[in-house]
Amino acid sequence: MSEAGVLLAVDGLLAPARGARIHFNGPVPAVKDGPFTEAKEIVGGFWIIDCASEDEAVEWAKRCALGGDAFIELRQIAGEADFPPEVRAAAEAARV
Repeated sequence: MSEAGVLLAVDGLLAPARGARIHFNGPVPAVKDGPFTEAKEIVGGFWIIDCASEDEAVEWAKRCALGGDAFIELRQIAGEADFPPEVRAAAEAARV
């Protein structure tokens, strides 16, 4: 992927025990420190690839030799157009 120019970033993540979750469900965000015993699956790392379509991203992911019982979940990075107008307006106001 690197040689083809589609790999933009790759990194591993520390264990959930070293993290925190911020839950936005009310006027004040609630913070819970890890570990998260209710977690059945965790994200161990991420790759950012630049592809023209989801189909192209799937084809690149299928080439990864992870072995074992591993899996890759493809997710698109949210762009400005993916957010509601009021969120975009608040972000614009914060930039000024």
